[in-house]
Amino acid sequence: MLHKHLPKWIGAIAAALTCAALPPQAAAAYPDKPIRLIVPFAPGGSTDILGRLLAEALHPILGQPVIVENKPGAGGNIGGDFVARAAPDGYTLLLAAAGPTVINPSLYANMPFDPARDLTAITCLEREHNLMVVTKSMPVKTLQEFLTYARDNPGKLSFGSPGNGSPAQLAGELLKQKAGLQAEHVPYKGSGPAITDLVAGHIDFMIDNMPALLPQVKAGTLRALAVPSDARATAAPDIPTFSEAGLPGFEVMAWKGLMSPANTPPAVVDRLHAAVAKALQDPELRARFQELGAEPLVNTPAEFAKQIADETLWWGKLVKSTGTRIQ
Repeated sequence: MLHKHLPKWIGAIAAALTCAALPPQAAAAYPDKPIRLIVPFAPGGSTDILGRLLAEALHPILGQPVIVENKPGAGGNIGGDFVARAAPDGYTLLLAAAGPTVINPSLYANMPFDPARDLTAITCLEREHNLMVVTKSMPVKTLQEFLTYARDNPGKLSFGSPGNGSPAQLAGELLKQKAGLQAEHVPYKGSGPAITDLVAGHIDFMIDNMPALLPQVKAGTLRALAVPSDARATAAPDIPTFSEAGLPGFEVMAWKGLMSPANTPPAVVDRLHAAVAKALQDPELRARFQELGAEPLVNTPAEFAKQIADETLWWGKLVKSTGTRIQ
């Protein structure tokens, strides 16, 4: 019973050593509290729609609520920077899209964060078709009719996007470049507000992610002209590709992914990757994605990081060719 007479500091050291020797299972398992999923755009767009579907699917798998928070602005930079500055503990995640991760580094003169340095790639979630739509009041039903109408009305048309430098804006600028059109770009703080104005007739056309636009087409409030893909979308097989509609070489696909702050522990990254992979195996969730024009796609963190690096170069060339730049 000599330990009763030992100094208190020796007992404290012994207790600390005992705790340090505990197996990992004895520590609190990740996650042990709700997770925030940051959507860097306003509600109503494809990033928001798919983010909420994913959050709902991850809840039972992770055993904790996944709470979606919209932080729009600056082409997704506000939300991306928020995650980049968060603690790397797996409790603040980014529903990543091309804008803030692979386009903005070439577009913005002063980026608040470096996606390659300040974020950790976890997995791609899906690749999705874009879709070109026009207002119901525009007297065109095909892409060729639109091109003729636009050329006959130079400078009179406008197109919307989720924000300056967004993939939707660059797609519109690329269309103008390839087809020799004049049209004014109108930026919004997300696809939702842009689509609202498009349906109301305040702008004339838009090329954006299919998950946000296809429901409007099915509801009859917008008219679809073509998809800028190498093949027709499973969700809308009756809509031709740009090549089929008479404008070859116009292909702009989109994607969504999951990222976390840099230096997130590998064990947490693995846990999240496994959870997403399991969620996207669910037939109901896969069907919901596909109905919206998104094809589920899970890759490894290394593959996703390479995808981001490769697309940063591709979009950088497009940004340069269109002359788009934001100070």
